[in-house]
Amino acid sequence: MSGTSPKAAATPKGSASTAKKGGATPKANGAVAKTRRGASGPASAAARAGRSEQQENRARANAGRSGRPGGRPVSVERPLRWTDWISAARPQTLALAIAPVALGTATAGLVAGGWTQHWVRAIACLVVALALQIGVNFANDYSDGIRGTDTVRQGPARLVGSGRAKPRTVLIVALVFFGIAAVAGVFLVVRSEQWWLLAVGAVCIVAAWFYTGGKRPYGYMALGEVAVFIFFGLVATAGTMFVQVGTVSFEAWMAGVAAGLFACAVLMVNNLRDREQDALAGKRTLSVLIGDLPSRIAFGVLLLAPFVINVFFLLLFDNALYVYFVLVAALPAVVITLTAKTAKELVLALRLSVLSSLAFGLALAAAIAF
Repeated sequence: MSGTSPKAAATPKGSASTAKKGGATPKANGAVAKTRRGASGPASAAARAGRSEQQENRARANAGRSGRPGGRPVSVERPLRWTDWISAARPQTLALAIAPVALGTATAGLVAGGWTQHWVRAIACLVVALALQIGVNFANDYSDGIRGTDTVRQGPARLVGSGRAKPRTVLIVALVFFGIAAVAGVFLVVRSEQWWLLAVGAVCIVAAWFYTGGKRPYGYMALGEVAVFIFFGLVATAGTMFVQVGTVSFEAWMAGVAAGLFACAVLMVNNLRDREQDALAGKRTLSVLIGDLPSRIAFGVLLLAPFVINVFFLLLFDNALYVYFVLVAALPAVVITLTAKTAKELVLALRLSVLSSLAFGLALAAAIAF
């Protein structure tokens, strides 16, 4: 028994030693695990930090491009400038007001013994015509803008349609110019003592407003060309002569027809440019009604017809021959319109037709006056 006791005693020692070794193994494993975690922790943190930094850089770049964190687009309206008001007045269309006044004054000179005899009234007529033209331009901006017709445009942006100006502000500007036209018109009525012309002036202002204003604007019913022919052709030319000399000659009526045809041509090519957008917005202009190709042909006829009328003046005034030099601008406008495939080309044709209108009016007026 005493021999077995040491073995028995030794066995527990071995077991204890083994137990100690076995107990040390988990500690060692734990240390290794800690070592591994300690070694991988900083690397993982660095990787995460790198990814975070890249994401932040992308966010900053997107925010810089769009003006909003995350790269979401933001629409920033450009502040309204005084040049926007000038553009909204559409100065390129003012030629349609200048030409008939020049023609009316020249024909009045045939009766008065010189075109300078009533220069004060001539200037007042010019003020009426220009103020009405600018007023109707702002009125169109207001009326088309509140209807949503100008939301998508091929031409220059409008004040109301683009959201740059409040509708009420544009309306007030339109009314101010109508008021200027009314004051100048009253002056002409008083000087000429033709009081019934007050009714004519009132009709002109009402027609200017209801072109695109009111519940049933006639500009949306393919009657725009008829209106501009009457008011920016016949009425403007014959009216200018009448308030100066109290009568209207046949020459004035013929000149008024020519001026009216130019006004129709300008409106036609303008509406041709906007034909698709007007159709979508429910604006039935003559161009929308008759279609693309007929509109192009009609523009050419309207723009060149005044040169046929000039044959009449050539029989009376030798200098009327020089009017045909205006074809240098008119013929390219016709060719461009017939072949145009983009709105930009039609804008060029529009500018050339306006230039033709002004040059024709001034050249014919000079031929009559001198």
